Amino acid sequence: MGWAIALHGGAGDISLSLSAERRLPREAALHHCLQIGVAALKAQKHPLDVVELVVRELENHPNFNAGKGSVLTSRGTVEMEACIMDGNSKKCGAVSGLTTVVNAISLARLVMDNTPHIYLGFDGAEAFAREQGVETVDSSHFITSENIERLKQAKEADRVQMDYTQPIQKDEKSESPTGNGDSQIGTVGCVAVDKNGNLATATSTGGFVNKMVGRIGDTPIIGAGTYANNLCAVSATGKGETIIRGTVARDVAALMEYKGLSLKEAAAHVVECNPRGDVGLVAVSAKGEVTMPFNTTGMFRACATEDGYSEVGIWPSVQD
Repeated sequence: MGWAIALHGGAGDISLSLSAERRLPREAALHHCLQIGVAALKAQKHPLDVVELVVRELENHPNFNAGKGSVLTSRGTVEMEACIMDGNSKKCGAVSGLTTVVNAISLARLVMDNTPHIYLGFDGAEAFAREQGVETVDSSHFITSENIERLKQAKEADRVQMDYTQPIQKDEKSESPTGNGDSQIGTVGCVAVDKNGNLATATSTGGFVNKMVGRIGDTPIIGAGTYANNLCAVSATGKGETIIRGTVARDVAALMEYKGLSLKEAAAHVVECNPRGDVGLVAVSAKGEVTMPFNTTGMFRACATEDGYSEVGIWPSVQD
């Protein structure tokens, strides 16, 4: 048993021709956030504090679909959501429909710590943020020129776009990639376990490009995009509706609990049983194991364990 950490920056149709201009900043962000998480675990911070810290960093990075880089709704607005959960106590907090909160994950933590509830959304969540004194800004802070262009492309193609969807021309009949490497940006998440087997998970997202106003995805739904218990911690990414239907995060824990599968066996089975191209996840176990399976083209991901193993990747590696 030892500490372990894994994080993701979203899964999807990540083109193998993704330009260095788009790839390198994300890889650098994953390295940076992994180092922050490892340092916190080595300093014996509780995993709950570690995952919140790491996801805050990812939210502040404009090349991921959370916080500063959140994608836009059909009305050109941002609606951010996040969830955090402690494994041993199963305490959790979730938020949706945020438009001004700089770090959605920290508001989710405050819902968990400072209210009798689990989930707050939209106006109520924004009001709670003001009551708690968390940092807020004008919603224009979150809107990037890249995401304005992504929304334009999605409207022209008359579709919503999940993380890393390749752009298509309006007159194309199929959704085949153009191959120009202009991939979407992705949801972020982090899971961690300390040397005592304490587990925690956190996930944050801006949702789909061109989503309907008010749409809620898998990220803030306990057991779908985010789940932790005394056996494992899971953060999922991909097509939210698929992940909700498949109760992806909870299924990993259930297979470990009821069928006695290992973390890697359980996670691999869950990913394989969902539609190809829809699901990725990162997970750690109470024993310090880590796994990062996906059935998409790629998933921005990173992990490290106390025994010295470390990995940062996008596309399938040899061992995958």
